[in-house]
Amino acid sequence: MAHWILKEEPDHYAWTDLVRDGRTDWNGVHNALALRNLRSMSVGERAIFYHTGTERALVGLVKVLAAPHPDPTDPRGSWSVEVAPVRALRRPIPLAEVKADPALAGFDLVRLPRLSVVRVPDDTWDRLMAHEDTAARPPLSTGARRGRSTAPAPPKRATAGPRRR
Repeated sequence: MAHWILKEEPDHYAWTDLVRDGRTDWNGVHNALALRNLRSMSVGERAIFYHTGTERALVGLVKVLAAPHPDPTDPRGSWSVEVAPVRALRRPIPLAEVKADPALAGFDLVRLPRLSVVRVPDDTWDRLMAHEDTAARPPLSTGARRGRSTAPAPPKRATAGPRRR
C-alpha cells in the first residue's frame, strides 16, 4: 500500500478544519506530477497532512476514503480524492527537522518543495513516523548569522489561494 503527503496552507484549510469536517474532497491540484500522484491513490491508503506557509510541518494522518475521480467543479479538469482524519501526530514535525535528517535528503518533500501531493516510499514513511516519537530538536543557532541581514522580510504579494484542500 502506498503512502502520501498532502500539503495545504493552514490559513486556507487546516488540520483542525479537516477534523471539524470529518472528511473532505482534496481538490484543486493542477501540477502534472501532483495530479499523477493524486490519481494513483487507492482507498485505505494513508497520507500525512502537511501545513505549508509559515508553519511548514507534518501535523496529522489521513486515510483515503474514495477512489480518485474527476472534479466536476473544476473547469481545468482536475481530480479529487475523498479523505478523512485518522489522528493528529503526537507532535508536529517541522520541515527543518526533515531536512536535517540525512536519510531523507533525496525525499521529494525536500527536493520538490512546491509539489502538493507527494508519494512517500515505505522506508521514508517509517523514518518520518520515527520522528514523531523523538523529542523536537532545538534550532542549530539562535542568533543572526554573520553577513546576513536581520531586517524583516518584505511582505508577500497577496494572491488568490488555490482551490486545493
